[in-house]
Amino acid sequence: MSDKIYRVNMSNLSFKIEEVPQTWMGLGGRGLTSTIVSEEVDPECHPLGPNNKMIFAPGLLSGTSAANSGRNSLGAKSPLTGGIKESNVGGTSAGIFAKLGIKALIIEGLTKDDKDFYHLHVTKNHVEFIKVPELIGKDNYFVLNAMMEKYSKKVAVMSIGRPGEMRMLNANISVKDPNGKLRSHGRGGLGAVMGAKKIKCITVDAADYKEVTLADPEKFKIASKMFTKSLKENFSTGQALPRFGTSGMVNIINEAGGLPTRGFRSGNYEFADLISGETIANNIQERGGSTTHGCHAGCVIQCSQVYNDKEGKYLTSGFEYETVWAFGANLGIRDLDLIAKIDALMDDLGVDSIETGVTLGLAVDAGILEYGDGERAYKLIHDDIANGTPLGRILGSGSGNLGKLYGLVRAPVVKNQSMPAYDPRSIKGIGITYATTPMGSDHTAGYAISVNILRLGGYVDPLQKEGQVEMSRNLQIASAFVDSTGMCNLIDAPLLEDPIALPTLADLINARFGTELSVEDVKNMGKKILKTERAFNIKAGLTSASDRLPEFMKYEAIAPHNAIWDFTNEEIDEFWNF
Repeated sequence: MSDKIYRVNMSNLSFKIEEVPQTWMGLGGRGLTSTIVSEEVDPECHPLGPNNKMIFAPGLLSGTSAANSGRNSLGAKSPLTGGIKESNVGGTSAGIFAKLGIKALIIEGLTKDDKDFYHLHVTKNHVEFIKVPELIGKDNYFVLNAMMEKYSKKVAVMSIGRPGEMRMLNANISVKDPNGKLRSHGRGGLGAVMGAKKIKCITVDAADYKEVTLADPEKFKIASKMFTKSLKENFSTGQALPRFGTSGMVNIINEAGGLPTRGFRSGNYEFADLISGETIANNIQERGGSTTHGCHAGCVIQCSQVYNDKEGKYLTSGFEYETVWAFGANLGIRDLDLIAKIDALMDDLGVDSIETGVTLGLAVDAGILEYGDGERAYKLIHDDIANGTPLGRILGSGSGNLGKLYGLVRAPVVKNQSMPAYDPRSIKGIGITYATTPMGSDHTAGYAISVNILRLGGYVDPLQKEGQVEMSRNLQIASAFVDSTGMCNLIDAPLLEDPIALPTLADLINARFGTELSVEDVKNMGKKILKTERAFNIKAGLTSASDRLPEFMKYEAIAPHNAIWDFTNEEIDEFWNF
């Protein structure tokens, strides 16, 4: 049985199941979400209005036994950036979508009922609309537990907390992982879009699913073994990430002078070792947590972690580099347990850790808190953002908006989205990615750190301008493709270092669908996705003038390299000449 498009209309609480258009057949994940957004969403629409749509789409390899293929994509017009957005997540949703034969779930329209929130229950050939007054004002773990009690464990759960209900621009959509914890469709405020559509949660029931069919099972088996071998034998994916998690980057980026510290005022944090991946791993070992943990089924990298407190009680999982940085070096906090406590709170509320952490860093300039005051940071999230106080709503609108309201010039944003954990002045390749990706400031869109710092598959000096534009372009093309496969973007290390990895990835897709994609076809897919997203943004008003880093980085040098952002507009704009 062929895959279908499930289309939900919140305006009249109806659904229909459609055939997949021929032009969408070879697409999945980001490639499909961005194509549907481009074709069906008015670029000039209000992101929280009736004409925006949410598109969930598993990757091309989701639901198969291919290692690390459990990512699900979500596309919409972002209320934070005003442009196109794709956010992908691990957890259990991608595999269940794929095994139910759902190529994409498109949610459109707005309910006329402004009081009620709905639970959408998606099953084979049906979508049920259930009013959930008992869940209004509740956060993600409450919702998750309610859904798990109502249904079996074979159900994916996607939900929003109170900030999503209030349509805050830092709101995520939380997704159940295989261990009953939460992962996030982060960045861009897509939780606010779900809140505007009055959807509290979506469950996807695996009761009637069938294993995905393979056009060539034997070819798939061979390619799958080769790809898994490449992942396990690579130092990054086979040793470093399983041992230290993504927070293994703390000391590396600090040493490189690119760890944004105290609101992007320095590239070095003097207490970096206290929040490093090595220290996290030691704490986990002493307290009985786990350094190896997968955020979705089939993960062989196992970079996620289960982090316990000093008494050995569970604190959080998925304790990632970006969060550790945002509340550690960026906010001047050195207490790992407090950062973990904040991480757990943000999971429950469903707010983006990068956007929230950077916003609180800028809030220091506004006199709202001081660097190093972790208790105050926790209280601002727990009391103000969670409850939607006037200050909480300001903080929940992101650092770009906070800067405008308080008259601050040092807002570290691109397209109104906060910068992640790498300073672009001292790691210039990531600066080109921040500037040019259609997604707003986003490190995953083209992870230049791999080449600038880790020297994977080559090296481009992070402090020099030469080669950065071409490198970022190539990485963004590759990332757009990888985001379409359902693969985790941490596979970039073997893709850059092992010459068989990319052809093998193409072989997996060919064996799945009976296609004959070449490596050149794969690259062309990535290029087409980027150009589709760029065209949408231009129509939405995000032109080349939006592909710029904040002005203060042009004149404010950052220690220890005394580096500034010195690219001309013409040099940045050269990115799109392909």
